[in-house]
Amino acid sequence: MSASAPASAPATAPAGAPRAPRRLSRRAAATAAAVVALLLAVLLSLAVGARSIPPGEVVDALLHGGTSDAAEVIRTMRVPRTLIGLMVGAALALAGTVLQGITRNPIADPGILGISQGASVAVVLAIAFAGVHTLSGYVWFAFAGAAVASVAVYAIASSGRGGATPVKLALGGAAINALLVSVTMGVLTTKASALDEFRFWQVGSVAGREADVVQQVWPFLLIGTVLVLSVARGLDALALGEDVAKGLGQNVAAVRITGGIGATVLTGVGVAAAGPIAFIGLAVPHIARAVVGNDHRWVLPMAALLGPVMLLVSDVVGRIVFPPGEVPAGVMTALIGVPFLVALVRRKAVPA
Repeated sequence: MSASAPASAPATAPAGAPRAPRRLSRRAAATAAAVVALLLAVLLSLAVGARSIPPGEVVDALLHGGTSDAAEVIRTMRVPRTLIGLMVGAALALAGTVLQGITRNPIADPGILGISQGASVAVVLAIAFAGVHTLSGYVWFAFAGAAVASVAVYAIASSGRGGATPVKLALGGAAINALLVSVTMGVLTTKASALDEFRFWQVGSVAGREADVVQQVWPFLLIGTVLVLSVARGLDALALGEDVAKGLGQNVAAVRITGGIGATVLTGVGVAAAGPIAFIGLAVPHIARAVVGNDHRWVLPMAALLGPVMLLVSDVVGRIVFPPGEVPAGVMTALIGVPFLVALVRRKAVPA
């Protein structure tokens, strides 16, 4: 009898063994659905506007070199606009995901932490004092402003005991954001000539952008994406707490610095190309986690897919809601994001 006991042991399989393949298949299916949604959003962005263009003409313009007026509109106006929407949506969504991860704050995003406002201040100064009046000229100032704001927030948070804790990062970001808003308002009240030009940029829009802007910012999008993807495992460990992350062999400071640099570069991409578009960095990471779970190796790619979907759909809705005029994409994303933030608070998903 005792000899037969070991024979029955292999019959007991681990209870969670089938879960991993099922989880993987669900995540793969969700990713495929997000890719389809992105392709549909791109098609809508190319086809819908003040003048609707049938999908057949869109394909003809893109693949067969169509020479009609509709083809010219698509190639010269809507393709750059759509590319900007893809880049900015992905950049802001990735930046928000990383910032929420490194601060362990579910309402962190580039706007709340002052990074977007740093870019805005730099653009205001460029308009008012440097004589810069083109979107392509704003790019470098926006990058510089985002970088300076990020360094300032981290310097404040890392000073004193305990280093750059999540609470200190959030408070430092709020303080820098308030300061930069005051600087912006001060410059605009003393340089009234810059107000109209800055107001057009500040509202956030992908309209009127040219291919030159795409060429200027895509290398930074690539660099920022590589940086944030490289800390995916570190973000997973950091979510368990700093002590646990250190026990798992993660260099917490390196994760935060690398992720912060990546988020700064990505925020600079978004703000430089389209202005400070709100709520994508806040809402999309939560949607991505709801779809694929908390593993950042899946959350980051899903956010990169869903961010452009949200921005492009918002832009398309803004084109048709009050014809023949347009509502800027930044306004539409805020209209979508505010109810989302209210729902987030009502669900008590934000810890005390």
